[in-house]
Amino acid sequence: MPRLVIRENLTMSKIGKLPIPVPGTVKVAISDGHIAAEGPKGKLELDLPPHTAITHDEESKQIMVTRENDQTKSKAMHGLCRSLINNMVVGVAKGYVKKLEIHGTGFRAAVNGNIVNMHLGYSHEINHEIPPQVEVKVDRNTQITIEGPDKQSVGLLASELRAYYPVEPYKGKGVRYSDEVVIRKKGKREAAA
Repeated sequence: MPRLVIRENLTMSKIGKLPIPVPGTVKVAISDGHIAAEGPKGKLELDLPPHTAITHDEESKQIMVTRENDQTKSKAMHGLCRSLINNMVVGVAKGYVKKLEIHGTGFRAAVNGNIVNMHLGYSHEINHEIPPQVEVKVDRNTQITIEGPDKQSVGLLASELRAYYPVEPYKGKGVRYSDEVVIRKKGKREAAA
């Protein structure tokens, strides 16, 4: 019979206790309950979640996140705060990229100012506004590249553009992520043959 091992409740969040490295190209400013990060890809600001605090050690170039107590809510906010700050620092240093592909006869996209214009086989064209600090490029009318320092804004825009015509499994038409695997289905005629 296997032995049952009971671990003691860990006092630190696995994610929250990890230090956040700050590259030399990123400047961090911390004031009570607020953090701002500026780097080559842009500038981002964040109000800290409740029950959390941060310290910036400029010698080791690291940010540490701490929490008020060991209550469940504080533990959850501890990990969340660390992830949000890490995403900020990585975003302003390197940026985030999402790539989409459009498949289908006559399906195409273009960027006009701060609007993504898409033709996806509907009777009308689709115009979607690009949020601030996000850059969209279209290559060969079917390859969309979304870049920006804010991970949430980049991911949200990609998912919204994909939602206009998700990939259908029979012909593979629609908007998909460049690394998305689409499992194709056989139609009635192919299955009967």
